[in-house]
Amino acid sequence: MIIEFRCEREYARRWMSRETLSIDGRDVPVQIAWTATAEPRPAGLDALFELERMVLHKGQHSGANRLNVDSAPTRARTETADVIVDFTGGARDPSNSARLYLRPLFNGVAGENAALAAILAGDLPVIDIVNEIDGSVLDRGHPSSEIAAGLGGALETVMARTLTMVAAILSGSPRIVPQLAPLAGNGSRRGPVGYVTRGLAVSIAKEIYRLCCYAPHWHVGWRFNDGAGVWQTGDLSGPSWNVLGDPGNHFYADPFPITWHGRTFVFFEDLDHRVGKGIISAIEFGDNGPTGAAVPVLEEPWHLSYPFLIEDGGELWMIPESSIHKDVALYKCVRFPDKWERHATLLSGLELADVTITQHNGLHYLFGAWRDGTGGYSDSLAIYYADHLLGPWLPHASNPVLIDRASTRPAGNFVTINGRLWRPVQNCTDGYGAALALAEVVELSPTTFRQIVRHSLKPGPAWPGRKLHTLNRCGRLEVIDGSHVQPKTRALASRSPSAVLPARTNPSTVR
Repeated sequence: MIIEFRCEREYARRWMSRETLSIDGRDVPVQIAWTATAEPRPAGLDALFELERMVLHKGQHSGANRLNVDSAPTRARTETADVIVDFTGGARDPSNSARLYLRPLFNGVAGENAALAAILAGDLPVIDIVNEIDGSVLDRGHPSSEIAAGLGGALETVMARTLTMVAAILSGSPRIVPQLAPLAGNGSRRGPVGYVTRGLAVSIAKEIYRLCCYAPHWHVGWRFNDGAGVWQTGDLSGPSWNVLGDPGNHFYADPFPITWHGRTFVFFEDLDHRVGKGIISAIEFGDNGPTGAAVPVLEEPWHLSYPFLIEDGGELWMIPESSIHKDVALYKCVRFPDKWERHATLLSGLELADVTITQHNGLHYLFGAWRDGTGGYSDSLAIYYADHLLGPWLPHASNPVLIDRASTRPAGNFVTINGRLWRPVQNCTDGYGAALALAEVVELSPTTFRQIVRHSLKPGPAWPGRKLHTLNRCGRLEVIDGSHVQPKTRALASRSPSAVLPARTNPSTVR
């Protein structure tokens, strides 16, 4: 198979300088057909990208920076292409003989200008990949923007996820075209200069903030609830939430509670701001709340978070997120709660975050936020299935089954209510971990997947703070997490790193 990218020569970008596209682990040749400019870009755009490169990206090139076509290592057009991917806004040549002609659309419009228009209006666009031969939509996705620093970073993120979708289509696997949440009305569109100027100002403000405060600083909320909980009410109402105290220079996130052999513990990510690497810690809960101090239970040379727990075969297992290590590792509890041994590698060679497993119709299903090395970390959902926890784990026929920043990334345990399967998801529309959503899984098999978001949960009077991204329950104990401002001076004045502040913190004091 030969793939041809049709791109405008005058606006050649560094992301176009690839000679292959990875499809099902195979490097398929890509050639470039340079075309005339369909529409001029805003004046001074490349100068603004260069300014962002120096200030926001610390001198590192992004995929949006100018590509010198004459010296680029791109594969020149030499053969008749089987597949054309047209990134321009120009018309298709009706005499073209390619068997497949793909056109990315950005909020329904072709060409880089359409992507830029969405970004300048304050959001990343919905991406449709259309088969121009018959007009069908083959895939649809909405990228997340965790790494989209500035105008150039946003454009690079959009194009990276566009290539993810193109590769999925060309793999031949069936695609699941989702019905995404409708876009909010576009904001007031800024010109590129105004957008970049504001972006640089925000970047400077963030750097000043980081000098004064630990950022982000997550904290765990908990409460005992004898009645209907979040899953029943669809909101955070009910008994007031307490904040699990932390030592100030650590943050706590991703709480997973479990009762094992008569004792209840909450396991969570414990990140020391001074080190910048997470470990897994746990704290015991009694009838009135936390008892004693948080204790470390699992540490590796790499970052760990999201300590998903599962009981299987009479044993307790943990799958902490280790996507930076590019594997999904299973740990066995050999002494509860503080001794765990690595038992098996379920999946390797991939970035899969926040792995969460459920059993459904006789199979185990493993969900995770998948990343192919580019683009955001929270917009692509991959599913694997197996007969047993130890595998072997096989990929879902349509991986990635969903590309949607608002409903992809796992946010806690699956829940079955009245025979219906639900999953909490992170809604990253307003940034990573900004809010939660409760999604009902209405179809799930090795070849199908469909979910419907029924409820959205955002920080507010019931849970003050700026974010909300995990939800779990064990018996009467409900846990969530969020973030707040943590001045470094307060951390310096706190007690030792192993100490835990008084558990019943008034939520109204959290900002």
